[in-house]
Amino acid sequence: MSKPIVGVIGSTHFLNDRFYVQMTGSRNLSAIADVADALPLVFAGDPDVTDIGALLDAVDGILLTGGRANVHPTYYGVEPDPRAEPYDQERDVVALEVTKAAVARGIPLFGVCRGLQEMAVAYGCALHPEIRDLPGRMNHRAPRTEDGEFHPDPLVVFADRHDVDLLPGGQFSRILGCDKIRVNSLHGQAVTTSGKRVIIEGVAEDSTVEAISIADAPAFALGVQWHAEYDPQTNPVNRMLFEAFGKALRQKRAAA
Repeated sequence: MSKPIVGVIGSTHFLNDRFYVQMTGSRNLSAIADVADALPLVFAGDPDVTDIGALLDAVDGILLTGGRANVHPTYYGVEPDPRAEPYDQERDVVALEVTKAAVARGIPLFGVCRGLQEMAVAYGCALHPEIRDLPGRMNHRAPRTEDGEFHPDPLVVFADRHDVDLLPGGQFSRILGCDKIRVNSLHGQAVTTSGKRVIIEGVAEDSTVEAISIADAPAFALGVQWHAEYDPQTNPVNRMLFEAFGKALRQKRAAA
């Protein structure tokens, strides 16, 4: 049997102050190839060139990746905040439609960081542009040096930084075989209210939403706030998640 195909969403970038391009991080592709044992296929987060129906006819699953841009607040009824910029509204359009269409068609869907936020917004959740500003919340952004620059060592940036308590008996708990894990943290925006089909399956020590599933989804439909794509080749938690995604992909392909 040939390998399943995973559509990996791209984000809009303005390259060299001259060209708009669609890009995704190579670790997203490696996680799919190495751990989910599937073929990654990057598609444009641009509704002008992406036919969602044709896309979902061609793939066995979807990976909604992280990205620097935040989901635009008009999608969850909040006034735009300058701190939430930049935006990528073309990707918003594609990601929100892909999320709902993939779930409806039983196509496995895995959201990472921004991807979790897109899944949550698609089903009625609201976000906060800077979760660390809320009372009692920790700083979930990537570590910086003493002079305020981004930390140069990826081992520091992507190190596990806080615990996540998992919903007992939930999908994450069943996949991982435990009710508490430790994860990295590199985000500002986060979920603040739950939609009617969003099951909150994991929360950080400060109650920040870290893991979700979509109620009544006929196939794998999970999202994580941390960057699970960074090290699933060596991190047992992230490996088990991408292996479970891969299993769902193969089930989808076998049933086709």
